[in-house]
Amino acid sequence: MSTDSNKPAVQTTGHAWDGDLQEYNNPLPRWWVWTFYATVVFAVVYWILYPSWPVGKSFLGGVKEITFQTRDGKEVTTHWNMRARYLKDIQSGEEAVKQREWLEKIANSSFEEILSDPDKLAFVRSAGKVMFADNCAACHGSGGQGKIGLFPNLVDDAWLWGGTLEDIHTTISKGRHGFMPAFPQFAENDKVDAIADYVLSLSGEQGGDSASIKKGEAIFQGEEGGCYYCHTRQATGMKSVGSANLTDKIWEIANVPGAATYEEKRAEVRKVILGGISRTMPTWKGRLPDETIKILTVYVHELGGGK
Repeated sequence: MSTDSNKPAVQTTGHAWDGDLQEYNNPLPRWWVWTFYATVVFAVVYWILYPSWPVGKSFLGGVKEITFQTRDGKEVTTHWNMRARYLKDIQSGEEAVKQREWLEKIANSSFEEILSDPDKLAFVRSAGKVMFADNCAACHGSGGQGKIGLFPNLVDDAWLWGGTLEDIHTTISKGRHGFMPAFPQFAENDKVDAIADYVLSLSGEQGGDSASIKKGEAIFQGEEGGCYYCHTRQATGMKSVGSANLTDKIWEIANVPGAATYEEKRAEVRKVILGGISRTMPTWKGRLPDETIKILTVYVHELGGGK
């Protein structure tokens, strides 16, 4: 076998194992070496500019600074950090500037102009989803379904206080207090069962005794119960006091849909009659900017199909 005598000998480290096992001493590629040097230089520059090494109970803050504004408008300058960068971006970043421009458009538009403009309506739907999640979802749920007995469902098109844009805007701005007095006096002589049977019959629930239903109607429509004062003679409710429509098969307080038997449904209605209702939605005017309330108004209006 021939060999090339002009080929340079391969360098080794000079170590040998088992007599003839040697380690090559090949140099690293030049590009790799320069890349390594560049990373070292980059690290040193980074340590100088940005927060880096811990020092006692603190750390090296770096020489790079960033300025942002607090909620009360005070200007703050601090060493560069991700939180300060985020605060600055949401105040003066490109997207923040665009958002402010759109918020100004919404603030200067009527409800009718928003609903008739596809671009404005698209912005309201997008921004409203975030605003609803931040301010409303804790009670009404992420999708606005609410919770029977506690918080109204906003997607079922049953509007206790009115479903027009103006009504919803008033509800969000000024808040609401839903109240129905308790009627513990009806616990005797099966009167509460009679009223419950009548109320269930109004929405088409089957199972109540006809005599009991008739007795409950007399109490409901008479001065003994006086239920018609708030729910009206037709039991369709009154927007002015936020009383429920008892004929639409939509249950906000008594969990009738979740009851398996007629007796369980009647027990749910009994609890409302004997215990009454008291629930409050807070006032948001002054807590939220006017344009945010306007966006939430349109967003909630869209959730329930509007009126």
